[in-house]
Amino acid sequence: MSAKRISKASKTNEKPTRGRADLPRLRKTRERTITATSPPDLEDLPASFWKEAELVQPVPKQPISVRLDADVLAWFKKQGPRYQSRMNAVLRAYMSHARATRPKGAA
Repeated sequence: MSAKRISKASKTNEKPTRGRADLPRLRKTRERTITATSPPDLEDLPASFWKEAELVQPVPKQPISVRLDADVLAWFKKQGPRYQSRMNAVLRAYMSHARATRPKGAA
């Protein structure tokens, strides 16, 4: 028996979008398909949930160079793709906490 790996060909010839939404395909998707493929967590979501929803545009990131301890970087990378976004979220949480707990008038 061969140790060769067998992989199935993709059903579509589309190039992966690396986490980006395929907006033309999504616009063509029917409501019943969306409902049928939605996660179970959304089944009990009331229709009024989206009534006051607000579209929030992502803020563009600024590329920088930063020096990190090797073990810190390795830990974030080990968590999987988008480790830089998770690092940003951790820094944002720290910033929000620091702003909320800073005494009034402090710079």
